[in-house]
Amino acid sequence: MIESAFYFFDQRGTCEGVSALETVLEVLKMLGQAAVQLVSQPFYYIAVLFIVLQYTRQIRMERQLFAVKLHNWPSLVIRALFAGLLIGVGVSLAGAFIGVALTAESVIWLWAAAALLMLMRIRYLCFAYSAGVITLLQWIMGWTPLAERADWIGALAASLARIDAAGLLVLVALLHLAEAVLVRWQGNRLATPLFLEGKRGKLVGGYMLQGFWPVPLLMLVPVTGTGASTTALPWTPLFGADWSQGWSFVALPMIIGFTEMTRSMLPREKAKHAAKGLLLYSICLAAAALAAWWQPMLLPVAALASLLLHEAIIWRSRTLEAAHSPLYVHDSRGLRILGIVPGTPAAAMGLETGEILHKVNGVRVRSKEELYEALVQNSAFCKLEVMNLAGELKFAQRARFAGEHHQLGVILAPDEQANYYAASGPASLLELLRSSRTSNRRGSAPAQGVAGIGQAEQAER
Repeated sequence: MIESAFYFFDQRGTCEGVSALETVLEVLKMLGQAAVQLVSQPFYYIAVLFIVLQYTRQIRMERQLFAVKLHNWPSLVIRALFAGLLIGVGVSLAGAFIGVALTAESVIWLWAAAALLMLMRIRYLCFAYSAGVITLLQWIMGWTPLAERADWIGALAASLARIDAAGLLVLVALLHLAEAVLVRWQGNRLATPLFLEGKRGKLVGGYMLQGFWPVPLLMLVPVTGTGASTTALPWTPLFGADWSQGWSFVALPMIIGFTEMTRSMLPREKAKHAAKGLLLYSICLAAAALAAWWQPMLLPVAALASLLLHEAIIWRSRTLEAAHSPLYVHDSRGLRILGIVPGTPAAAMGLETGEILHKVNGVRVRSKEELYEALVQNSAFCKLEVMNLAGELKFAQRARFAGEHHQLGVILAPDEQANYYAASGPASLLELLRSSRTSNRRGSAPAQGVAGIGQAEQAER
């Protein structure tokens, strides 16, 4: 009896071990097939190319405004690829447990809608807009007999009807949650100082916070037929169809990103504010999408939430900026620091964006000329009195060496002698491909906006 019990336990343990191993191997096999689909699709490479175009434009603008390079576009792209890969893994894992019935058709519809919208405005390269438009189209088509036609119009209508619109909106919510994490994590480091045209033509300092990340997703989906696996999953996804009939992984190359402008806040404060808005948006959209999954009649409401709440994020950012005075301007206390060039004496002395140079080598400074004269008084050493962000006086000193930046590596807020200010960003994709101008000369035709993507409007993608 005892020997039989041990034999039974050994057999059952062996069977369970073999079953678990088979499931793991099947999941790895399906993931490998989806990864091959991902690298064979053009969408991921299109996303990377778009990111390269944006960052190279940013570097050109920095050189023309400040004659220095504050960022290195290859490192920005590599960092974006790495961060996007991490986020892709996280969203894919979340999607595997949530369960959304998306297919390769969904990818084509998303990118096609985004491309058409981007022809009007670059900031519409956001899957919040394309998913909302697709969901509304699907709902409208449901009231027509177009899917019954035998021509290409019927084929398109039938393809649109097969999309899991609620699942698509859940995915958009997950992507914006991931974007909130990225903006909070990297937004401050992606900031670029700018000279901007303020009220009545006076130049003020500002910042553009701009980040883009290509996100490769491998989403678990319920499917039947050729290529589907019928191996039992070790877990049951929260939503979706009958997973026991078959499942697979589908490659979804996505892109997320944001652009924010600020004249009144420090970059880290603006990044924190933007991340909070994205977090609220993702929570609200996820709730609307889950309600639509439960009651399909709520799909148009969820689609409108995707569109209108995204516009509310932009309105929220604009309202905050309009309610505050520009920060990056000089005042009676001295010269406002707009930015710090990496690897310069200013960076070594711990100077920070937003602080005010009060005295240099014991001399009050209120203009660039006075700053130069104070530095020349002692070419081998500099002693600074700086008003920090709390309005308190702090001291910094350092020896100066030959070949170092003539202005210590400090980028000052603009004055009346500034020759250039940032040009308006291209409104559409065609303008981005055609335009090489990143700044305007003082006295030329005024810009219609400010530098950045989509004319200073936040653009979550």
